[in-house]
Amino acid sequence: QVQLVESGGGLVQAGGSLRLSCVASGLTFRSVHMGWVRQATGKEREFVAAISRKSVSTRYSDSVKGRFTISRDNDNNTVYLHMNSLKPEDTAVYYCAAALQFSVVPSERGTEYGYWGPGTQVTVSL
Repeated sequence: QVQLVESGGGLVQAGGSLRLSCVASGLTFRSVHMGWVRQATGKEREFVAAISRKSVSTRYSDSVKGRFTISRDNDNNTVYLHMNSLKPEDTAVYYCAAALQFSVVPSERGTEYGYWGPGTQVTVSL
């Protein structure tokens, strides 16, 4: 059974930083591409970042480019999202997801991902 479990969310002031982690089990982590997708209350799901199996390729949404960094540790089945210069508009539930295909142009809603975690809440206050 595939499980993705996120952690590291919380409340932070604007301009602050957080690091999200996602531990995967029940799959061959080195064989899947990983991503982060977020959903704010009342809004549609939004792609945030993606990383290929061997960390060769990464993708970011324009809204987080230059502020967020995605990385992974294949030895520990973990993917990270380092978030800096956080803004109130980054407030959302952040989901970790796994995909068999890496999208050169990621879908806006993360439709390429077949496995999802339950999410972790990130709240950025003024």
